Amino acid sequence: MKPEERRVDTPHGEARLVVNRTRNSVATLLLSHGAGNGIDTRDLEALARDLPRNGVTVVRLEQPWKVAGRKVATPPATLDAGLVAAADTLRTRSPLVVGGRSAGARSAARCARRLGASGCLALAFPLHPPGKPESSRLHELQEARVPTLVVQGERDAFGRPEEFPAALDLAVVPGADHGFKVAARAGISEAEAMQIIVESTLEWIVREVAGAGGRPHRTGMADAVPAFHDHAGRTRSPDRASLGSDDRPS
Repeated sequence: MKPEERRVDTPHGEARLVVNRTRNSVATLLLSHGAGNGIDTRDLEALARDLPRNGVTVVRLEQPWKVAGRKVATPPATLDAGLVAAADTLRTRSPLVVGGRSAGARSAARCARRLGASGCLALAFPLHPPGKPESSRLHELQEARVPTLVVQGERDAFGRPEEFPAALDLAVVPGADHGFKVAARAGISEAEAMQIIVESTLEWIVREVAGAGGRPHRTGMADAVPAFHDHAGRTRSPDRASLGSDDRPS
């Protein structure tokens, strides 16, 4: 389906929503972007392109500061207000998952319970500023108190996978940095890195949100996404959705 666009009023200006719908959605994923970029990053675009083919509606939120053409994000409270305003406009019968990349991931974690979300997707979560592990933001993830998946690059300077608690649901993108750019020596292509992100997210949504971990009236909907369909129309076993998951250095 062709993406839909609409504007949303927030307490701090007008935001933009880009919606990639699917029929018979098993979940709706609301995603916000980072503090230095918009909704056109490689990971957000991959999720918006491929998840709807697999039963998940994706809504990307462009925050008011970005819509207004500013170069720097406004304070965290304004990002939270934008996310809440966007979520309030959604009319969906499927479980809501809030997420985002970097600053957007932090905002999703802070707002998940308030929005009644069934899950939180944290892409490139900035666990701490680069070189300052003592300034941890782990409490934001822990306070989400909903099923949460962190997708982290192996070389992310804002928090390497081994810095997260072992009990956390984590998918690792080998050789990737904070922007999920993959090093040449990693042995995988950018397309394969995006495939890890999409498949890990899909497997987690099916397992934790659309299935037994989701809302009662959606129980059993995991059967609606029996295989992963990528942007080239190829069908893959859902077992590959766990590629990179829990593959953390010892």
